[in-house]
Amino acid sequence: MRIAIASGKGGTGKTFVTVNLARSFGNPLLVLDCDVEEPNSNLFIHGDLISERRSTVLVPRVDESLCEGSKVCSEVCEFNAIAVIGGKPLIFEDLCHSCGACAMFCPNGAIGEIEHKIGKVTVRTSDNIRLVEGMLDVGKALAVPVIRDVKHFADDAKEEHVLIDSPPGTSCPMVWTVGDADLVILVAEPTSFGLHDLELAVETVREIGIQFGVVINKDGLGDDRLERYCEKEGIEILARIPHDRRIAEVYAKGEQVIDVLPQYHELFTNLWNTITRKVHTVGGSDV
Repeated sequence: MRIAIASGKGGTGKTFVTVNLARSFGNPLLVLDCDVEEPNSNLFIHGDLISERRSTVLVPRVDESLCEGSKVCSEVCEFNAIAVIGGKPLIFEDLCHSCGACAMFCPNGAIGEIEHKIGKVTVRTSDNIRLVEGMLDVGKALAVPVIRDVKHFADDAKEEHVLIDSPPGTSCPMVWTVGDADLVILVAEPTSFGLHDLELAVETVREIGIQFGVVINKDGLGDDRLERYCEKEGIEILARIPHDRRIAEVYAKGEQVIDVLPQYHELFTNLWNTITRKVHTVGGSDV
């Protein structure tokens, strides 16, 4: 069972829900932190570092002895990653999307491909949790290849259940992350901004065709417009996390809320039960 936790914007409590769900589970669990621009699950899931590897993409390399100054490479590049100036190709590695078109269409076979590092992937273990976390290097623009490397760990996971902390928003990194999930949990706050961004997220997951539900974080902070929206759209509210100052204090210390405030353990256990029921229910009305 693959469960993705997502949100229409940052700061709604997506990682908070992920790490407390993971901690409350009690069975072997794989957690994938795909929020590669700002991963922070390791601040709450403490464990031993098992491995660390480079995350790379393929970028062009020109053999100048074969290059005759043809502009075919720059003409076929959809991302302006190659420019031919004075008969010599200039390669902008951070614009390259590794499509391979330049190497394929070079009339002289002057272009090959080499690995270019854009980030890293680390693996940690803590009790029953295996945490895989991707981190995009500073200044790099392509998050999806790092997310892809993180998600490869789910393909042959020995754990039966996988939790995926998605990047915020509704752009390509989020879509790539949640695309193969059995269920997407959209975390939203009951505010005007929270409702607006939830509407965008709902539109996105419906377009993909994935079953989903909503967790309201900081319930009681704003008004009931978010709740009325969910009712109107036939979206199930999976859980409500109260607006509780103590939660913010515990979270700011890098501690698990269900450990420090045990009354919330039941909330996340019930959320797991709701998730399991929803995943195994065919034909949910909110798909």
